[in-house]
Amino acid sequence: MRIHKTAFVFLFLHIFFLNFTFAQKLSEVDRIVAKYPKSFNTTEKLADKIENDFNSDYDRARAIYTWIALNIKYDYNAYLNPPRVRGFTYSSEAEKQRKIKQMNDDLIQKAFTSKKAVCEGFTALYQHLASLVGIKCEIIRGDSKTSVRDIGRKTTSSNHAWNMVLIDKKWRLIDVTWGQGYYDSSKGRMVNDFAPIYFDTDPDYFFAKHFPDSGSFLGNRLSKEDFLNGPLIYNKTIEEDYKIKAPDSGILEVRRGDKIDFEIKNVSKSNQVFYLNKKNQAVKVQNPKEKRGGLEFQILIDNNVGDYITIFVNTSSVVSFKILPK
Repeated sequence: MRIHKTAFVFLFLHIFFLNFTFAQKLSEVDRIVAKYPKSFNTTEKLADKIENDFNSDYDRARAIYTWIALNIKYDYNAYLNPPRVRGFTYSSEAEKQRKIKQMNDDLIQKAFTSKKAVCEGFTALYQHLASLVGIKCEIIRGDSKTSVRDIGRKTTSSNHAWNMVLIDKKWRLIDVTWGQGYYDSSKGRMVNDFAPIYFDTDPDYFFAKHFPDSGSFLGNRLSKEDFLNGPLIYNKTIEEDYKIKAPDSGILEVRRGDKIDFEIKNVSKSNQVFYLNKKNQAVKVQNPKEKRGGLEFQILIDNNVGDYITIFVNTSSVVSFKILPK
């Protein structure tokens, strides 16, 4: 009986803290949308509810993001085994556009009814719902940076899609696919974990992890080299505004025995800052100094440092770098 009671208390506390953490992430818009039904008969009925419940375009755009992120799951099997691209014939430009529209409508309806999609379905559904509430929305295709193996890639590829919405004369960046969760390679499955940070994301953070096929944002050229060779940042970095000031490259060319200088904004000595060595053992940074609104410290590159080094703040990964021997 004691074992059962202990297990019950542990389970209760585990659920309590999970719910508490989830509640902390939610804005007032999110709290309202979290109570919506998981299914609506039509996209029009969902759009009508959002339009009635919220007065501003910003809140409506956020409500669409939240409902999709909470209710549409990433279809990892479809990602691994994509369906064949359907070709079609046409005799006029008008017929071509009709068939393209029908394919897009089918994609939207499939995501909406099956509650599963890859990024094309997420972005198409978001754009469709935005149009129903009168918000201008675009779909952007490009590359994404999600793994330490992406640091120092030689070229970009078109492997992802996201949205931009025009609100109050300003284009906002949105990645609702990443808003719903992430793939956990250690568990071999998708994890549903609502991430508000990919709605109206700061462009500096957004383009550290995204690179559009056009190579530009609002007419301004983006640096492909910075995207490919920059460090990998994580969700917590964006959530807490941990700006990585040094090193400025994600590729560290070093010799064994070198000391590398690091600087992270909005971190203090009250935080537990450490990295993992190649045996996955936590190594606490030594003699950190608070300076200019952040934390400066050094890491010795010795034989215990592997091919990559990831900095943790408290229990969350913040930034990863690739180690290359000189």
